[in-house]
Amino acid sequence: MKCLRAATLTVADLDASEALYRDVLDYTTIASGPLPEDLAASWGAPKSAGARHVVMQPSSGAEIYLRLVEQPPHPDFVPLRSYGWAAIEICVQDVLAANERVKDTPFEVIGPPREIEGLPAIYPMQVKGPDGEIVYLTQIRDNLPAYDLPRAQSPIDCLFILVMACSDMHASLDWFEKNVGFPTGRVMDIEYHMLANAFGTPTDELHTISTAIHGRDVFLELDQYPENATARPKHAGMLAPGCAVGSFIHPDFDSVTGDWVSEPVIRSGAPYNGKRAGTLRAPDGTLVEIIEA
Repeated sequence: MKCLRAATLTVADLDASEALYRDVLDYTTIASGPLPEDLAASWGAPKSAGARHVVMQPSSGAEIYLRLVEQPPHPDFVPLRSYGWAAIEICVQDVLAANERVKDTPFEVIGPPREIEGLPAIYPMQVKGPDGEIVYLTQIRDNLPAYDLPRAQSPIDCLFILVMACSDMHASLDWFEKNVGFPTGRVMDIEYHMLANAFGTPTDELHTISTAIHGRDVFLELDQYPENATARPKHAGMLAPGCAVGSFIHPDFDSVTGDWVSEPVIRSGAPYNGKRAGTLRAPDGTLVEIIEA
């Protein structure tokens, strides 16, 4: 089964961001309104209750969603410099066409299309949105030996990986395996130009990254961040800036362990659709929302 269900981004101007994801990435709003108080509480963000928010779906119709929540920006937030959800990754049919599409829009290209040595199956690029959110746009050209990767069914399709920045990558991998039952897939050292640029280190320096999986589904990338990375700055009682929550379907909800932020409850509407859901805090305080399959 495909485990990734949604990513929640915080934005300063909901109307502008909703239009950006609609007009540039072909996402459609399927729900909107004030953020429910109990949902905000389940994320440990009670002051985000009542915030304007939307849930958006890719043009392919895939049931993997983006959720945008409006809140004030934090003056100390610098993308790619702090722990937590660092980026979202969306599959596209043609990365060169995607590169042309984002030109002259509020998306800033911070990593032009570039093949990764040793990973010929993927052809990615990276952009930064107006709220500092990092979005990878990736063309999938083949499966990996141990994993199945999605093929975009529309020019810009659905999320397929969330990227987590870690102070201790191996501790985070252990947490996912122990508490959620998502084992480690692959650990590798790669040149990571975007991260090198963010920290001002040589682009040929190697950075350690890894994946977490379920069966042949790979949906989590965990990156070991440099020592001078910091905790994510955020307003007290609100969601973290950038990507704030990662949401995942779990095939055996009752097997999940760890301390829920609040007791799981049945929730209606996308991305829950009448299933139980609750949120855990992973290492570095990263919010991991688990939804019953």
